[in-house]
Amino acid sequence: MSDLFAGQAQDARTELAAQACVLHGFALPFEDALLAGVADITQAAPFRHLVTPGGHTMQVAMTNCGTFGWCSDRRGYRYDRVDPQSGLPWPSFPDAFLHLARDAAAQAGFDGYLPDACLVNRYAPGTRLSLHQDRDEDDRVAPIVSVSLGLPATFQFGGFARGDRPVRVPLAHGDVVVWGGADRMRFHGVLPVPPGRHPRLGECRINLTFRKVR
Repeated sequence: MSDLFAGQAQDARTELAAQACVLHGFALPFEDALLAGVADITQAAPFRHLVTPGGHTMQVAMTNCGTFGWCSDRRGYRYDRVDPQSGLPWPSFPDAFLHLARDAAAQAGFDGYLPDACLVNRYAPGTRLSLHQDRDEDDRVAPIVSVSLGLPATFQFGGFARGDRPVRVPLAHGDVVVWGGADRMRFHGVLPVPPGRHPRLGECRINLTFRKVR
């Protein structure tokens, strides 16, 4: 399956399921504004490695912007309105973030999308994200809009059970994955990011994940 998607890397769109697709290069026109937004967000709310309820430190470094931020510690997974490290509200969405999320969702068939959270994830080479479902949102129909920046990665898009074999989807700088509606609760993850250096971001991959929490 990975060879199939690699052969379609220059196409404008790859369908993953009835209500899931990859919009190749969709974020490239927003590149400068997105990177500036990431810099502003991480200055106000720096990247951190969260701890799971089981006491494990997550490989992926992260922060948030929007009304809600996703948090994890020994008490569990949840969304909070304030950054637990500073006690301040999470940084607001940069204009380009909201514009991109709305446009990508509309392109994928989800008109009127208004996210209220964006997880900003930083992957170093070798970092992975295990297959999981996004289950902490009250709204489990509105789409997830996931933006890839920096180093390429292989996205895994599975079924509705953890044991379902996922499709492997190569993602490049500027690609956007959107899934929602009937496909919102599919398992997904990221294979270990291979070594490399991106001309704008160096040795890392940045992922922006927009969600509708409430």
